[in-house]
Amino acid sequence: MRSVDEVAEMGCCGCFGFSFARKPEKLGRPNRGYGTNGWSREPLLQQQEVEEGEDDDDDGFDSGDIINDTSTEDEEACHSPVKRSEEILIDRAQNGLICREIPVKETHEVVRTEDEDGNKMVNEYAREHKIGAGSYGKVVLYRSCTDDKHYAIKAFHKSHLLKLRVAPSETAMGDVLREVSIMKMLCHPNIVNLIEVIDDPTTDHFYMVLEYVEGKWVCEGTGPPCVLGEDKARKYLRDIVSGLMYLHAHNIIHGDIKPDNLLVTASGRVKIGDFSVSQAFEDDNDKLRRSPGTPVFTAPECCLGERYHGKAADTWAVGVTLYCMILGKYPFLGETLQDTYDKIVNNSITLPDDMNPLLKNLIEGLLCKGQASISTACLKLF
Repeated sequence: MRSVDEVAEMGCCGCFGFSFARKPEKLGRPNRGYGTNGWSREPLLQQQEVEEGEDDDDDGFDSGDIINDTSTEDEEACHSPVKRSEEILIDRAQNGLICREIPVKETHEVVRTEDEDGNKMVNEYAREHKIGAGSYGKVVLYRSCTDDKHYAIKAFHKSHLLKLRVAPSETAMGDVLREVSIMKMLCHPNIVNLIEVIDDPTTDHFYMVLEYVEGKWVCEGTGPPCVLGEDKARKYLRDIVSGLMYLHAHNIIHGDIKPDNLLVTASGRVKIGDFSVSQAFEDDNDKLRRSPGTPVFTAPECCLGERYHGKAADTWAVGVTLYCMILGKYPFLGETLQDTYDKIVNNSITLPDDMNPLLKNLIEGLLCKGQASISTACLKLF
């Protein structure tokens, strides 16, 4: 991994002069602690989501069941870096280490009304329709009555986040606040921009107002993304790597790189979104144990239940994403979670004989078990 200074010399968009390396390690079969229940394939392709409340017009989730975490307090010490993300982010904010010229707007009052057409409003934003759901809340399309622009708003119930346990001493509220803290610091053309945070201490509602990005390049449903030609795949890959390099140069791990989190603007620019499982680190201390976001994009070392390097895991996920772009399918997908992890750890990737050799070498480098790397030459030529 290049140093921050080297990346700075290339500029935030100089996206093909980097390499990631994994320390060689012996990979065995996955830890049986993951269970062998007959999961459907759908949960393997997405981050686990909590159930929504029945009222689709209510922006947020009703308080649901608490997710039981089976790890022990001793194990939790390995879930986070030596210095927790929250402490690192506070230090950075206090020392002015933020890449934004325009700070994120912070609003501490929620006014819920209706416009003249009967659409529900949150402050100056008029609700149009739901556009997605994440781990902890809904994503709804709103139009601002101030500038007439569309915004994607992630809506949460704070009471639900505080009850939803993601680790022995950590709730989902911590994840959401960390996501906000990370996004407050970021400013890059290949990363979705956080515009405003609305948090009224007198209400149960919490909102993240994000720039609205028009589309995705995945097909409808939960299947793999559409096959892209090499030219478009090359363009998209450059954008993905540019955004990821920026994050890694600032010691931030995304943790859930996948097509669903890669949004495409009307002009064809890819932006990385959804920082709900992201972490901040000091220096190169990027080791984690907490499971990453989506099983089918998980790196081999993560499947084994061992500590893993977050930057390397992000790089593996880029490899799976590139494979999907070119071939329209997943490189490792089983019928169950355990079967998927078995394939990730033990199976070799299969690539067509007639594939562009540079592209083939790049995919093989990204999905090399034990020591993944990106060939700079292949990146520049592909």
